[in-house]
This record gives sequence, C-alpha cells and structure tokens, in this order.
Amino acid sequence: MPGGPRSDGPAAARTARAGDAPRPRRLSWLTTLLSFRTISGRLIIGLVVLIAVASIAVSIETDNSLNRSLMSSLNQELQSATDSWYQCVQHTSMNDNPDPDDSGQTDAFQATPAYGMCSQDGQAPGTFEAVLTGTSVSYQTAVSAVCDLSAADKAMLATLPASSPPPSITSGSNTSSSVESSPPPKPPPTYYIRTLHSLGGDYVLTKVTGPEAGTALVTGLPLATVDTTLRHVENDEHLVFAAVLLLALIMGTAIVELSLRPLRRVAATATRVTELPLDAGEVTLPAGVPDSDPRTEVGRVGAAFNRMLFHVERALGRRAASEARLRRFAADASHELRTPLSAIRGYAELALRHPGPVPDEVTHALRRVQSESVRMGVLVDDLLLLARLDAGRPLEREPVDLSRLAIETTSDARVARTDHRWRLDLPDEPILVNGDEHRLHQVLANLLSNAGKHTPPGSTVSVALTADPALPGSSREAASVQRGVPPQGPRVELSVTDDGPGIPSELLPELFERFTRADTSRARAATAAGKSTGLGLAIVDAVVAAHEGCISVTSRPGMTRFDIILPLLREPADQPQSSPV
Repeated sequence: MPGGPRSDGPAAARTARAGDAPRPRRLSWLTTLLSFRTISGRLIIGLVVLIAVASIAVSIETDNSLNRSLMSSLNQELQSATDSWYQCVQHTSMNDNPDPDDSGQTDAFQATPAYGMCSQDGQAPGTFEAVLTGTSVSYQTAVSAVCDLSAADKAMLATLPASSPPPSITSGSNTSSSVESSPPPKPPPTYYIRTLHSLGGDYVLTKVTGPEAGTALVTGLPLATVDTTLRHVENDEHLVFAAVLLLALIMGTAIVELSLRPLRRVAATATRVTELPLDAGEVTLPAGVPDSDPRTEVGRVGAAFNRMLFHVERALGRRAASEARLRRFAADASHELRTPLSAIRGYAELALRHPGPVPDEVTHALRRVQSESVRMGVLVDDLLLLARLDAGRPLEREPVDLSRLAIETTSDARVARTDHRWRLDLPDEPILVNGDEHRLHQVLANLLSNAGKHTPPGSTVSVALTADPALPGSSREAASVQRGVPPQGPRVELSVTDDGPGIPSELLPELFERFTRADTSRARAATAAGKSTGLGLAIVDAVVAAHEGCISVTSRPGMTRFDIILPLLREPADQPQSSPV
C-alpha cells in the first residue's frame, strides 16, 4: 500500500533514535570515569598501565629465555650434526683412498667422493652440508631440499674461520689410552649465524677443518623453526596479555567503582546540603553517610563528614534560635514603643497648641520632638512589619490590580516630587496578582520614593508593567543583583527605572540588607538622606518574597532599574474586568 512505508518510516526513525539515545550518555559516563582528572580514572589508568608494563616485561623476558633455550637446543643439534657429518666424511674418504701414497695423486679430492649416503645418515630435514677444498665448494647438499649455492654464498662460506674438529671425534680416537694420559678436550666449534640467500633464510653454521689437509666441513641448521616458534609464542602472548588487560580494565573499573561508592555518597550528601537554604531560618540537614569505619580511609572521611554535619546542624540550630529571639525582641520592642511614642507625639502637639506666649527656642524644640517622634514611629512600624514577615505570618490574599496600583502610587509620587518627570507604561488590560494590596502599595511607594530621593531634579522615572515577560538577564556593562527565584508559570513584571547617577557597585550586594543607606552624595539633599531609615528596600525584598516573587536591580551611571516579578493571576472569564482609575 502506498501509505504503508510512509507510516512506518517515522516510527522506525523514532525507534532508532530512541535506541541510539543512551549511547552518547554511556560514552560520556565512560569518558568521565576514565578521565585522568578523577580519582577513579587515575586508579584505573594506573592499574592498566602497571599491568601493561608488567606484561611487556614478562613478554620480553619470556622471549629472551625461550630464544636462549631454543638456540641452545639448536646448537646441541648442530653439534651432533657436525659430528655425524665429520665422521661420515672421514669414513668415506678412508674407503675411497685406502693408500694415498700408491695413488700417485697429490690431492686426495681430485675425484669427488660419494657423500650422498652421509646426507641420509640420520640428519634432520633442512640440514645443510658442504665440503670446501681450499676456497672452493667441492660438495654441497641440503637434506630434503634443493641446494644450489650462489657465488656470493660460496664466497661467504669460504671466508668463515674454521674451528678444530669436534671434541667428541678427536677424543674418541684415543680410547685405548688411559684417562691420565689423554689430552684435555677441545672446545666446541664456533657457531655463526649467516643468511644463505640461495636457501632462502638464516642458518646457524659451523666450519671445522676436514679429515684431509686443505679441506673444511660446513654444517648448518635453519633458524626458521626457532623464528616460527618465537613468532607463535609472541602472538599467543599478545592475545593473552590483551585479554588480561581487558579483564583488568573491567575488573579494575568494577572494584574502583565499588571502592569509591562511599565517597560518592559523601558527595551526594554534601550536594543536598548545598541545595538547602542555609542563610536563614531553621534548617534540617540530611542524615550522615553510613560509611564511618575508622579502620579505612573512606571510613575516616565519612566519620569526619558526619561530625562536620553534626556541628553545622548544631550551629545552624543555635543561629535559628538566636534569630527567633531577636525577631521576638524586635516585635515586642516595636509593639511596646508604639504607645510611648504616640504619647510623646500627642504631648508635643498639645504643647504647641498652648495659647500663651512660648519662647521660640521652646517652640523649635517641641517641633523637633514632634518630627523625630513621627520618624521614630515610622521606624518602629517598619521594624514590626519586618519582624512579622520574618516570622512567616501570612499576608492577605486577594486579587490586586497592579495597573491601578501603579497609577495611584505614581500620582502620589508626582505630587511629592514635582521637579521630576514621571512616566507610565501600562498594558491596555488590567493585570491582576493574588496578594496583599496594602503591602504591594508600600513596595511600589518605597521604590518610587527612593527614585525621587536619590536622583537630581529633572530626572525621569518610568514605571512599566508587563505580562509574561522574559526573565531579566545579566549585562556586562551594568552591575546587577537578584533576590529570590522567578516564579514558574505565568508571571508579571513591574519595573521602576530612572536615569540618575546610578548605585555604587560596592553597595549593590548589600542593597536589600537592613539599615543600608546610599551615600549622601546620591541624595537630593543631606536632610533627605538623613531622614532615611535604611529599611525601605529590606521591606520591599521581604514583601516580594512573601508573595513568592523575586526582585532584581541593575544599575550603571545614567540608568537604575528595579524589576519585580510576581505570579500572574488569570482573571476568571465570568468576573467583570476592572479598569484602572
């Protein structure tokens, strides 16, 4: 059917891709395991290298020992062949020339004797035999092989030094003599390794003086048997050592993986600890690792790690208890101070309303008392709010129209700072979030108050509201700090941007800490900087965190931007949409 191949093709391709997907992961795991940067990689590579070096050393020593043994056996066989060849030639020459004085010939080998029977006298196949008369080869043969020496090979044989006859032959002729009168045995003949190109290989040769004057006997055995045996042994060694290396790699990997598993448990536990919020609040650390045997290296590491976790958990518990006591103290002190501060403010107002004449100094002092009590009241209220937020008290949760909130706070800021330019950038439809309207109003009011306070007259402050924005990224040209994690799902971004002198980079890391004040040179007036409590941005951070949002600040000369990201509330379809007022 026409549709059959088309329907099977994508499925087969997907199946193939699914089957091939784990392969890169396995290769990546193997590459990481055998990396020289890791302990496991160093151990495995070191083990394989050690076994490889040992295998090479064993192979070299085995080859040398086997070569010596084979050469010794071949030399003994060659000495025996030399003895047989010498005896046969001696016997043949004596039978062919019983009385050389009567022959009337000065050279016993003018007529070539019949040496063919000597080659069949128990000699091994491949044995080379030759008779040299002077510098010429008068007889040559190879057992069970064709022998036709070239001129170069004959010249090479003629140049070989001749040794004395075999000791077994020379000593065997004096069997009737006593042991005391027999001369010491002669040394074995000298062995030569030469290449006979006519015979197609290397031979071990001996050359001894013949039984007749002016003659020499050459005997040789091929090295092909030794070379073949060594080559077979080397091939077998290569296979065996390759299998040993592969087995060592597999077993070494398994043993190293098993041995380092406790260290991986330590690393996994430490990773879980780093993922915990250790900066504040009560923290419950994970249980320690079970490998704590002090008799092993890994056990000692595990025991030390467990002790460290215990001390860290105890220190964090003490810190959490101290923070809780401090929060209770701040809350109680703030709550208790509200009543006397209200009384001081009331008495100051009452004294200023006195109808009688009051000296100017007293009037000024009363007004200062009244203004400082108001400022102290604001500080106490801020401290009480922060203490409640730190204690985790829930805020009110109701739909809040951020568009309307931005319009109201910007209008208030325009009235308070008429020497600034204020801009709004709002979407056509209202944007809702689920939260505490009063606290969100306070957040935006604090940001606009800071923007007006810390920028010179004529500066422009922009308030923008965006639904489903892209997450803010870091800029190389501007310093930035982010507090909190952006919420998942639909979100809304509320930003306040000014074109003032910017925030000093050294102040940014501690910008949201309590009682952090900007340099007075950034303030519009020294009196304005002095009236700052240093809690405004701390409240902003705490309120945004209570709404499960995050806040970031990016600043450089000529631009400072605060971005607040909150979860977006999707307005139900049956709920009438509110319009900004």
